[in-house]
Amino acid sequence: MLTSKSTWRMTMAVFALGYLALTPVARAEGQEDSCSNRNLRGDYGFTIEGLILPGSIPIRGVALTHFDGKGHLTQVDHVVFNGFPPMQDWTPGTGTYHINADCTGTVRIDVPSTGDFINLRVVVVREGKEVHTVVTAPFNGPSRTVTSIGIRVE
Repeated sequence: MLTSKSTWRMTMAVFALGYLALTPVARAEGQEDSCSNRNLRGDYGFTIEGLILPGSIPIRGVALTHFDGKGHLTQVDHVVFNGFPPMQDWTPGTGTYHINADCTGTVRIDVPSTGDFINLRVVVVREGKEVHTVVTAPFNGPSRTVTSIGIRVE
């Protein structure tokens, strides 16, 4: 015979299992439609760090990037290579970005002063308040293990 205490426990267990079973599905369905270029809109401050290989040359820097919410960006950065500051105090760049529905995406930044470009893979988190990036090296350039985290300026 079930007591009211055991009935309550069983009811709570069934509720908990049902909640746990439905929660990942609800998050996955919501996430599928949650991201687009509009999630990156406004100014973001980035910290940059990593290595350029071979030689393990350390780099550290900061960037201020403006995303327009429509797939275009402008930025300035100050990146220190192996302890040496850049020739230009703030290096400007322009580019494009694309954010997928699952909050992953790509960025390309062109640097007119050097003729270089940077390709990034990104993940948008915290409903667009934060962006995590990793540089994907061009096939003809040095290998890079460079990451950055950007936080929306409020």
